[in-house]
Amino acid sequence: MGRLHVALLRSAFRQQLLRDVNLTAVGDLPAVLDGWAWAAGQLEAARPRIEAARAHMKTYGVLPDGLEARDVTADVLRDTEPRQGNREDRGRGAA
Repeated sequence: MGRLHVALLRSAFRQQLLRDVNLTAVGDLPAVLDGWAWAAGQLEAARPRIEAARAHMKTYGVLPDGLEARDVTADVLRDTEPRQGNREDRGRGAA
């Protein structure tokens, strides 16, 4: 988990990873870690595109053609609901 933890550059992601690991039953832990590894891999694969968009935005003040800014707050909140709904599982964590 140490390398995965380092790959997640935002502290909010690292904190969520640690919460997920600590609140997950030992038998379910491999699947949870696989999900986090997949997400970190997707982020790493997108890094060149993200950096190019940042440079373009800094130079021109707008996103490059083909990219759009959209509010994904509702998606993020929806995706966290299952974790928030499993609060009764706290005593069954891996740690």
